[in-house]
Amino acid sequence: MGPQPKSEQGAKWDIPLNKTHYPNAYFEEEVDGWHGYIEWEKYPEKKARAASILSKYSFADPPEFQLQPLPDTNPILEGVRWKQYHAALGSTLEKLPEESWDIVKKEKSQDMIHVLDFPYNGEPPRDRLIESPLTSNEDHFVRNHGGIPIIDSDKWFLDIGGLVNKPQRLRLEDLQNESIFPRQSAVITLQCSGTRRIEQIHEYPGEGDELINAPWGEGAIGTARYTGVSLKRVLKYCGGLKEGAHDVEFVGVDTYFKKGEVYNYVVSVPYRKARVHEVMLAWEMNGKPLPKIHGHPVRVVVFGYIGARSVKWLSRINVISSPSRAPVQKKEYLYFTPQIGKHNVTYSSGFSIQDMPVSSAIMSPIDKSVIIHSGSITMRGWAFSGGTGGNWPERVEVSTDGGSVWYETPYELLSKKYFHAWRTWAIDVPVDAEGWLELVVRCWDNALNTQPTFVRSAWNWDLHVTSSCHRIKVYSVNKAKPRTAQRLAELEKKGIPFEPITKPLEFDLESEERYEEEMSNRVGRDPDE
Repeated sequence: MGPQPKSEQGAKWDIPLNKTHYPNAYFEEEVDGWHGYIEWEKYPEKKARAASILSKYSFADPPEFQLQPLPDTNPILEGVRWKQYHAALGSTLEKLPEESWDIVKKEKSQDMIHVLDFPYNGEPPRDRLIESPLTSNEDHFVRNHGGIPIIDSDKWFLDIGGLVNKPQRLRLEDLQNESIFPRQSAVITLQCSGTRRIEQIHEYPGEGDELINAPWGEGAIGTARYTGVSLKRVLKYCGGLKEGAHDVEFVGVDTYFKKGEVYNYVVSVPYRKARVHEVMLAWEMNGKPLPKIHGHPVRVVVFGYIGARSVKWLSRINVISSPSRAPVQKKEYLYFTPQIGKHNVTYSSGFSIQDMPVSSAIMSPIDKSVIIHSGSITMRGWAFSGGTGGNWPERVEVSTDGGSVWYETPYELLSKKYFHAWRTWAIDVPVDAEGWLELVVRCWDNALNTQPTFVRSAWNWDLHVTSSCHRIKVYSVNKAKPRTAQRLAELEKKGIPFEPITKPLEFDLESEERYEEEMSNRVGRDPDE
């Protein structure tokens, strides 16, 4: 038996995580060889039954991670209630969190920063992300909205319908038949709209859903070479579009929860993106079959758009007359004005985030670093500009004084230009000043777009698209200055580490003789008259 109600009058049931579930709760997997796939969108009565079951339970509250410090753990957040949602719906879903974590351990680097355990959200260590213009599959960030399904390539198929003249069911071998579909390959940057969200959280907290508003750093971005077929060619194979076709809806097999309801992951993009060959159905990532965690066997890759539109574990494509009314499209990834918040927010008061704006980040050094140097500091990072038609970073500038004086990064230290990908950059910037400095980066793209100056300028209730100039604070120690060099040598001789800078020195800062000499040179503490 599952958990029993505390009383007869409307009390909800608690659910011991991954141990018990609603009596007789069971939802069959839809297709043989598609483990973890339960179809919800085709069966309203099944969705209603799942919602009824969920309504019987009292789930964990979202964790507070904005008004208090983030846990010093890895994973940072666990996603307890998301695990509970799955457990409540029975045996076909309750083990998905554990199975998904096993895939994370097999397919991702061991030192990934696990922003959220389940559904899995993770980014790589800052410095390694920009070691190469292409991000390795193991280091590429992951932003999932549900468990990771395991789909047999030989049993996978794609249904294409809606406002097309000849609906089709295609298998992977069909898409890979170059006599039907010429191959497409492109270097593409995918970026989560939550990239650098932690900066908004630190200064101006907002909506606190741990999945939708996960506390991402600068690593929720990655660049890979994807191979597949242009969606435009697939739709042409379906006889073209019927009158009234305007948008293309993608249905993933992963299960998604929103306010007590259950769905498959569904979003849409305007057909104009496909018309210019900026939507790919991809089965290969950096020359290898898509990893399970990145959508094996086939995913959508939408060039220049928010990563949420690039659906993983694709099962269906519907051509429709207007943007999808599915909750991820209609109720998530909305951009609000700064006057919108908990007191007045509605879905219709925000606009849908699609094209990614110009943005950049300093990946090295990291915030609060102590840098001992000889008159220059090496800065490294990434810059990106999305959008339809292809924008690219044309110039990257850095400042060491909070944004008054800017230095252009050398063009020879910018990586190759692509229409739909980032550029990594580096610069040895001159620094004379010591103490705390504010380092800043900004990017200009080919259309002369640049970034808002401060986080406050880009703040929004859902904490999306932190596109402001990226700012970090570092402690500068210039050993080209004689007194600094003398102090560093003294510490080395005594075997005392310089860091942490907050630890007091255990010896006198100068001799009595030196003090008297200096005070004489400075003409004492007080004026003569």
